[in-house]
Amino acid sequence: MGPLTSLIGSALARTPAMVVDGDGTAVTGRQLLASAKVLAHGLTAARIGRGDPVLCRIANQPSDLVALLAVWLAGGVAVPVSATAARASVIGIGGATGARLGLEAGRVQELSPAPAPARRGLEQAALIVFTSGSTGKPKGVVLGQQQLAGKLDVLNRLIKLRGDDTVVVALRLSFIFGIWVSLLAILSGARLVVCEKFSADGLAARLAAGASVAAVLPTMLRSMVLAPAPPAPRLRSILSGGETLLARLGNETAQAFPAAGIYDLYGLTETGSCDFCLSPAEFAIGLGSIGHPTEQVDYRIVDQQHRSVAAGAAGELMIKTPFGMLGYLDEPQLTADSYHEGFFATGDAARMRRDGRVELVGRLKDIIVRGGNKIAPAEIDALLATHPEVRAALCGGVPDPRLGEAMHAVVALTPGSELTGQALRSWAAARIEAYKVPDVIHIRDQLPTGGTGKLDRTAVARLALAGRQAEAG
Repeated sequence: MGPLTSLIGSALARTPAMVVDGDGTAVTGRQLLASAKVLAHGLTAARIGRGDPVLCRIANQPSDLVALLAVWLAGGVAVPVSATAARASVIGIGGATGARLGLEAGRVQELSPAPAPARRGLEQAALIVFTSGSTGKPKGVVLGQQQLAGKLDVLNRLIKLRGDDTVVVALRLSFIFGIWVSLLAILSGARLVVCEKFSADGLAARLAAGASVAAVLPTMLRSMVLAPAPPAPRLRSILSGGETLLARLGNETAQAFPAAGIYDLYGLTETGSCDFCLSPAEFAIGLGSIGHPTEQVDYRIVDQQHRSVAAGAAGELMIKTPFGMLGYLDEPQLTADSYHEGFFATGDAARMRRDGRVELVGRLKDIIVRGGNKIAPAEIDALLATHPEVRAALCGGVPDPRLGEAMHAVVALTPGSELTGQALRSWAAARIEAYKVPDVIHIRDQLPTGGTGKLDRTAVARLALAGRQAEAG
């Protein structure tokens, strides 16, 4: 039995942990463990091999945690796949893993008569989490039992969940953020409430009913802080991650929930998640940054030649951690190319602030080259969001025959605002260099998001191009 399996199994048998679904039906930790053992027996009967990948269809129900644990108890590797994922995505992941077995709704399914290919190292693995693939072919990130167990130990000391907590997870359990928060709640003996899907009203109802910890994306927070903020009589911690928490939204969240400490968490699936944290103790003074590295995490900010850049200069953020991935599935060269001297290349541009905290500038792949000038769109997002009538903004590059790339922004306004895109451009022009002013600003009710609920910067270009076609037609 792997270290993660042992850790979670012991906690379920020992603590009064309880998992609650969207309808309020509760399952005790012991019941969850018993169900997992039965399902593991079914996998064994289906001749699961040590380290075999098993596709787990995730519907954000307590049964998802049963499925993950069942795979681990049977010696397999769980491959979480959203129950709402497109058929083509499921087929693609099934083909990439060679999974012979799957789990859905508590039943073992035979997906293929052929055995899964033998792979070195998967005997020590817990999860294969596939990236979203919004900009290319999805990659299978292999996470180890020992590494994930070690990271949970670190997070337990950082976040300090308690047995009397009610932890609401408004995140998908097919991705690492939702998985580790759920496992941490189980380890703490807390009451875990799993949201089948996110809605502002649904989360508000759970806060009013006594949730003490909420795990959310900033996009979700944005819908919660509009006046009046929902009552949250027991809320003591907000765990925010998955995308950048801009300063304005952070301030609005702190004002809406003054009794709650906010943890702004940054990390990648490849690095085991939560590599940096802006803690509640430093939130007010560190807002806009990702804070400091978590335990046993080291980092560098480097140029294209992997030389450390000066404080205040932007470069690529590189991370070294003992809790990182075992590698990309069947991609040894890609895995090797992702590291330099043991540091993983995150693809994020960052800089060291004067206060010693790290600040994200944007994704390197998102950099817009407008007329030869390089622009980090996250910088412009943050500026536009400081306008008193702007709730949020998202910029992206759009192909342009004259400039190479033009910069468009999608902006959501505060209720009742009649601000126009041209007026906002004029406001921005008084505050930044001319080449950084968005060429076009699209006013929308909300920002575009992808399948995981995160903001989708690539959708800005699609929206702009669709608008051009509509005008031409």
